[in-house]
Amino acid sequence: MNAPSPIGSFERYLSLWVALCITAGIALGSLLPGVFQTLSGVEYGSVNFIVAVLIWLMVYPMMVSVDFTSLKRIHERPKGLIITLTVNWLIKPFTMAALGVLFFNYLFADVIAPADANQYIAGLILLGAAPCTAMVFVWSQLTGGDATYTLAQVALNDVIMIFAFAPIVALLLGVTNIDVPWATLILSVGLYVLIPLIAGVLTRIQLSSSANTPALANLAVSRFTARIKPLSILGLLGTVVLLFGFQGRIILDQPLLIGLIAIPLLIQSYGIFAISYGAAKLWKVPFNVAAPCALIGTSNFFELAVAVAIGLFGLNSGAALVTVVGVLVEVPVMLSLVAFANRTRGWFPASPDDAVSCAPVAVGTNEKARV
Repeated sequence: MNAPSPIGSFERYLSLWVALCITAGIALGSLLPGVFQTLSGVEYGSVNFIVAVLIWLMVYPMMVSVDFTSLKRIHERPKGLIITLTVNWLIKPFTMAALGVLFFNYLFADVIAPADANQYIAGLILLGAAPCTAMVFVWSQLTGGDATYTLAQVALNDVIMIFAFAPIVALLLGVTNIDVPWATLILSVGLYVLIPLIAGVLTRIQLSSSANTPALANLAVSRFTARIKPLSILGLLGTVVLLFGFQGRIILDQPLLIGLIAIPLLIQSYGIFAISYGAAKLWKVPFNVAAPCALIGTSNFFELAVAVAIGLFGLNSGAALVTVVGVLVEVPVMLSLVAFANRTRGWFPASPDDAVSCAPVAVGTNEKARV
């Protein structure tokens, strides 16, 4: 797969589009409550078919972008890999759960009802347990990150997520005294991770089979993902409109709610970045690996979190609301961290191939980072 293309103006202002969709959802939910009630009933079991289609539109293009053959090169950057995996799976889910309990069970106890607090904590747990698989390509490129390292890390995270996401979420929900519907949790992971992942792998195989050389195969995949990439953003924005159509009355009645939810999310994001970036600096990781290493650990797979929150708790749940607020918070936060990383590039040693890594790099070349 070729290195991701530079961030487009549409994605750069994703927070603005999310905010506009939030406004549209609230307005439509107030004007057409019957329509949204009908949409919420289009489901079987715990799966709402309309939301499922939108989630698949979000996730499938990302899975096509991930080349799992890059996993054979993960040993080339052990320091960055160790930092990111430690943060993603041993620190981040637990700090997010702890912040949720601290804020919603204690600091906000006077303004948030206990039943609502449990929902908001659950949403935070889902965000904290889902490391990013898509937008991190953008953050990495904006810092001149090593494209091969980023791709290998994302591929490895996707593999781990299939097996670790459900147990970690179940553990943390249980610790916080939230009922764990195991069947629904496993179904959600299967629907929104495993099936899109298999579809993405099969699509890459099909696209590559018609190419005579690896370079042509990469080009075919790159062109295909460029064509379907808008579907991912449209799926996300459509889901936001639906969620806030259902949640609109709650938000209008509690205008400070979004701000309260954002506080632990902001603390978590900047805190996790500080841990990852600081560890990379102490371990003398080259900047073209240190930057994506810290950014991967900081960002979230909010598409999965949204899908699982809806599956576990419903479209009208506080958990689903928290995951959408996560989208609104993440983009400006990540752009501020990208700017900070670029300003502090001098804190880190340069890789011998740093000049190559700072330009778009095609995966599959002999470029190596000596970490």
